[in-house]
Amino acid sequence: MFSVISGSAGLGAWFSGAAIGIGLFAIVGAQSAFILRQGILRQHVVPIIATCATIDAVFIFASVAGLKTVTASLPWLTAVLLWGGVAFLGWYALQSARRAMTGGGGMQVDDSAEPSRKAAMLAAAGFSIINPHFWLDMMVIGSIAENFGNARMAFAAGVVTASCVWLTAQGLGARLLAPLFTRPGTWRVLDGTIAVILSALALTLAIRGVN
Repeated sequence: MFSVISGSAGLGAWFSGAAIGIGLFAIVGAQSAFILRQGILRQHVVPIIATCATIDAVFIFASVAGLKTVTASLPWLTAVLLWGGVAFLGWYALQSARRAMTGGGGMQVDDSAEPSRKAAMLAAAGFSIINPHFWLDMMVIGSIAENFGNARMAFAAGVVTASCVWLTAQGLGARLLAPLFTRPGTWRVLDGTIAVILSALALTLAIRGVN
């Protein structure tokens, strides 16, 4: 990565990529809600961050290298991703709503209730890939990168850096909130909030798909 940002042009492109990346990623979306909850629970946080960061890096560089051309030649892929995202977000919204109503969340959970590392990583991958907003971000990144010419890979490296910083801040920073979540009522509020966020995202995507 250091080789692609050498020189003033590369460094400038890297800073631009980092700034734009923070602007795109620093929002409370489906992936953020998932990482926040796992971070507070301290369940497989590092593997989840690593999974999300790796997926982001691969697709950011792929987008800058020409992913936009692929999706333009396969218009049906957009619809598949959109409705797959609606179903995925809707299912997780229902799970969060159930926990909010029954009090099934919290720090004191049975070992059998904790998802395996593989399941947690698959969920993290789902919140990244099966998410139309993720693909929209990739298209935006790929389009902006064209303005940087030969320094576009330095721009991509800046976006990847922003992704890694944001994911790490969410996952590890969430642990600082753990003392606030020692009461079941607090967990119900969190899960209820997550359910609302995911439901709103799923509804927005469904409306977009119909229109």
